[in-house]
Amino acid sequence: MRVVNIAQFENSVVIHFDTDDTRINAYTLASTLVALADAAKAANTTLNVGCEIEIVVEALGPGSFRALIRALYSSSRNLFANQIVMGLVLGVLGNYIYERTLAVDDKVTVEVKTDEVIIQKGNDRVVVPRNVYDATRRVEKNPQFVKAMTRTFEAVAADEKVKSFGLVEKMDSPAPAIPIPRSTLISLATQTPEDPDCRVITEQAELQIVKAILKKSNRRWEFVWRGITISAPVVHDRFYVDFFAHEITIAPGDTLEVTLAIKQAKDPDTGIYTNVGYEVVEVHGHVPRVRQMPLTG
Repeated sequence: MRVVNIAQFENSVVIHFDTDDTRINAYTLASTLVALADAAKAANTTLNVGCEIEIVVEALGPGSFRALIRALYSSSRNLFANQIVMGLVLGVLGNYIYERTLAVDDKVTVEVKTDEVIIQKGNDRVVVPRNVYDATRRVEKNPQFVKAMTRTFEAVAADEKVKSFGLVEKMDSPAPAIPIPRSTLISLATQTPEDPDCRVITEQAELQIVKAILKKSNRRWEFVWRGITISAPVVHDRFYVDFFAHEITIAPGDTLEVTLAIKQAKDPDTGIYTNVGYEVVEVHGHVPRVRQMPLTG
């Protein structure tokens, strides 16, 4: 039985390129790392709203060729200091890679347990922490994440000298338990998921308050964003805790620095997405409106 435990990829992971010697094409390495970094940032936008992630390469080494990458998290002007950052991003990347790999050919069985999920095909088994598995289901709905992961497969598959690809825990770990052959990478690179009819994207935004709802509900506030008026509920629980504690005071004309979820629908004729709804999923900061002070003689 060949087993990969995704739990070992929490804040760092080693990328293993199986080559005939201990070197790799610089373009292959750079393209792969950039695509993985883009995928990590897209996943982090979904999972860790209000926090930033930086993907750094800490070491390069043989094996046949290996690169260790690490995720570093930092708050992004977050108004609420007690928010917990989930270090799930690299686990999501690893889980997505192996889930897609096992699904290329034969039927895959998935056993969902309370604390973990077992994904198996033949003698290959991937053990995924339940929180990572659930996070992957959320992240794979982000089109930016899917596109970046497809670019990762494309970058590795394009190099004929890379015989297989995989993930290990440390620079001195044995070869990957489940190596991903180049033929599988080519299949993954050519499988382009169709755009859904509806999607949700997130964006950091500054919203000027026109009308505030002074109680927790799904009623929509009115804002001005990029010169247009939009309506959106504020669904960030922690924001209301501080609001009701009178730690912040809201007034028309004030600005909220937020993560805005934008719901979009695709026109069946043109394929163009248009905005059909908004939701404020997190408030990072509050900027009071500048008021003129009276002149005194």
